[in-house]
Amino acid sequence: QVQLVESGGGLVQAGGSLRLSCTASGRTFSSSPMGWFRQAPGKVREFVASISRSGASIYYADSPKGRFTISRDNAKNTVYLQMNSLKPDDTAVYYCAAGPRSSDYYYSPKDPADFGSWGQGTQVTVSS
Repeated sequence: QVQLVESGGGLVQAGGSLRLSCTASGRTFSSSPMGWFRQAPGKVREFVASISRSGASIYYADSPKGRFTISRDNAKNTVYLQMNSLKPDDTAVYYCAAGPRSSDYYYSPKDPADFGSWGQGTQVTVSS
């Protein structure tokens, strides 16, 4: 089981930027696809972005596309989410998730059910 710890959340004004980090421990990070999800109050958890083990495949949800960038540094066991041009609708708890080990360098799931390990979440609040 992999342990995930997110950081970098906070309060920012609309139009601002934040970078979330998620550091993994407990098993081979570089063999797993990683994802970011978010959950706003009263809403279901939704997919934000995912990245394959090699970084060769990246997917974004429609809402953050063009504003958010997911990346990973396998040497540091860390995945990042750079968030620019933030909007009040981006306010949510953001979760990092790890998928199963995969030999497919392009496997990059988007369904929460495909991720077995989750972090505790970090709050992002965007004020108008």
